[in-house]
Amino acid sequence: MRLLVIQHLFCEGPGAFNAVLDDRGVERVVIEMDAGDALPDWRDFDGVIAMGGPMSVNDEAEHPWLVEEKRWLAEAVRAGKPFFGACLGVQLLASALGARVYPLAESEVGLLEVERTAEGLADPVIGALSAPLVTLQWHGDTFDIPAGGVLLASSPAVPNQAFRFGDAAYGIQFHLEVTPEMAEQWAAVPEYSAALTATLGEAGGEAFLADAVERHEELSGQARRLIGAWLDLIEAPSAQ
Repeated sequence: MRLLVIQHLFCEGPGAFNAVLDDRGVERVVIEMDAGDALPDWRDFDGVIAMGGPMSVNDEAEHPWLVEEKRWLAEAVRAGKPFFGACLGVQLLASALGARVYPLAESEVGLLEVERTAEGLADPVIGALSAPLVTLQWHGDTFDIPAGGVLLASSPAVPNQAFRFGDAAYGIQFHLEVTPEMAEQWAAVPEYSAALTATLGEAGGEAFLADAVERHEELSGQARRLIGAWLDLIEAPSAQ
């Protein structure tokens, strides 16, 4: 299997997902949009993984490449290309499919539980996760579910946490892939640090990071189940 991994910041990679990708011998081509890398032909890949970033999908004036990425993504997903997006990745998917992406009144930051919908529990990918589903949240925007999308997970503060479009395009607002090293790197990103302090305060932010490190194996176990189920879906004959 050959996947394209789209990053939007050097420290926002697949993280804990890599263990499963390595075990399965998945070939990856990694590009970083904020570094000026060009999008290849999506037809050359079996699937696409899009990770997070500090920018908003609406920051097209500051990041003109967002325009092309969303156009590229819409074409690929509407053609049935398997896709998995996390945080900014899910917001890009929603925006590319015509849905609104907009700021929250207050950033959602912390280790917070997410509830799956009935559709999510029955879903072959999101349904593979175990309960309780504790997730790492660190974002300031949210999104509407695009026409044709199916809501798979929700939380009291941010109702739209995950959705599916078609048979194999998935997006999750939360993080499960974050390793301790990634958490430390994210804390040094100005946009992330500001959201952390504004939402939790300095002491609360430090406690959150310590908790994220302490519960790393719990999050990573869910990450492995999630990406493994998505890969199973891609490998099924009906997915191609």
